[in-house]
Amino acid sequence: MSQPPRGAIHELLTLLRPFRLVVIVSILLGMVGGLSVTVLLATINSALHSEAGLTQGVVALFAGLCLLALLSSICSDIGTNFVGQHIIATLRKQLGEKVLSAPIEQIERYRSHRLIPVLTHDVDTISDFAFAFAPLAISLTVTLGCMGYLAMLSWPMFLIMVVAIIIGTGIQYFAQGRGIQGFMAARDAEDELQKHYNAIAEGAKELRIHRPRRQRMFVAGIKTTAEFICRTQIRSINTFVIAKTFGSMLFFVVIGLALALQTYWPSADKTVMSGFVLVLLYMKGPLEHLVGTLPIVSRAQIAFRRIAELSEQFSSPEPHLLLDDHGQKAPAVTRLELKDVSYAFPAVPGSEAFRLGPVNLTIEQGEIIFIVGENGCGKTTLIKLLLGLYPPQHGEIRLNGQPVNAENRDDYRQLFTTIFADYYLFDDVVQGDTHIPDDANKYLQRLEIAHKVSVQDGSFTTTDLSTGQRKRLALVNAWLEERPVLVFDEWAADQDPTFRRIFYTELLPDLKRLGKTIIVISHDDRYFDVADQLVRMEAGRVMTELAPA
Repeated sequence: MSQPPRGAIHELLTLLRPFRLVVIVSILLGMVGGLSVTVLLATINSALHSEAGLTQGVVALFAGLCLLALLSSICSDIGTNFVGQHIIATLRKQLGEKVLSAPIEQIERYRSHRLIPVLTHDVDTISDFAFAFAPLAISLTVTLGCMGYLAMLSWPMFLIMVVAIIIGTGIQYFAQGRGIQGFMAARDAEDELQKHYNAIAEGAKELRIHRPRRQRMFVAGIKTTAEFICRTQIRSINTFVIAKTFGSMLFFVVIGLALALQTYWPSADKTVMSGFVLVLLYMKGPLEHLVGTLPIVSRAQIAFRRIAELSEQFSSPEPHLLLDDHGQKAPAVTRLELKDVSYAFPAVPGSEAFRLGPVNLTIEQGEIIFIVGENGCGKTTLIKLLLGLYPPQHGEIRLNGQPVNAENRDDYRQLFTTIFADYYLFDDVVQGDTHIPDDANKYLQRLEIAHKVSVQDGSFTTTDLSTGQRKRLALVNAWLEERPVLVFDEWAADQDPTFRRIFYTELLPDLKRLGKTIIVISHDDRYFDVADQLVRMEAGRVMTELAPA
């Protein structure tokens, strides 16, 4: 994948554009505050060497500058906080919308252990950079203001300071180059660490009963990766620390040169010399802040690169994907048709690409269709095509005789309620203004789990149940959504024999009597006689379409 050409500053400026007025005002106020302190130092230096001492005018000027610096800094920080929070919220919304709008194939290939760190860790890194941006600009302004004052005091000492800053900048540039390499390696390792965390959470049971794998997961996986990140971060940050400390010492070297200059140049103005040292010591703070922000800038560059990679990966959102539900009533489904539909996955090194189709299939309203076949024959891929999750690469899907295309595909999907084999059970039963039947809990009673869970305020009271019971909750969702087509992918596989029989011989016929069209992926051949149509698959092809005897 090509690296994005734009840097962290350019990306941040793009995010700042909607808030440019607030940003400009905040930076200007910060500059006013910083320059007020610079003028304050000049006033103090003049008062120290003035024969008149602290006059009333000097006291008033001192108080006014203090008040101006205080108010400007407070207002600047408030504006920075406002913009920073909105930038992070905007970034999170944009990334969330990209993921929601991305074709399902892209999400499946990107993998969650790479996706989650971008949405969490990298966004937090940008947050740090966003809050540091305005203070960074202020420190730069204060530094330039102090340099201007030093130039007014003494050109020779100013040139000495310029040489010191050039040397310090060169050291920092070298440190940033070395440090950013380490940060990139650590960031790559964090993806691997996230993968291990996913494994110990999702494979907790397996790890408990397999000591060697558990030991290997901790030692070779989590421990090794965590220690690598630790060592790499320490080494990278230490590079910045050493460079920063060396740069700080340059200040004292310059002050030493100034004192030596005074020694060998007795006629030097003491007011100039003390002003030079006073301003130099004050400038040390903003300049060190600039240098200290370099690690944040380096991490932000990597974070922006990762976010740009995700954006590029998901740069082809589904056209006409409707994120807003307008509450339109689903049309009646009288016929679903697949006409010469085929789909092929990208080839994996060492194996041939899996290809499904061409498939021709017709499903009439109110039918119960069983899709059967060996594992890996393409049953779930066929379902994803039928649901509109995968767009056909060849052929077309028709609803009531009309083709399903990119413009209406998302509307088409809303006709289905699906329980996949790897389903995700949401806590909320309904969304928006969808009506919950008053007797919703009767479904729970029918599924024999009313003693453990109920529906309250549009949500299940708990989802902390066994695998089979959670699938029954998913079936409750299917009932309550009241969509015309229901799809079950190995739903009965986790049920006991008694409830499996109830599902096939009672629940499916009940749903059929309600006018539902039902599509079931199943290996339960003893119940194949329940189906109106039996679709048998083998190696990505529909071998037979049989009505059960």
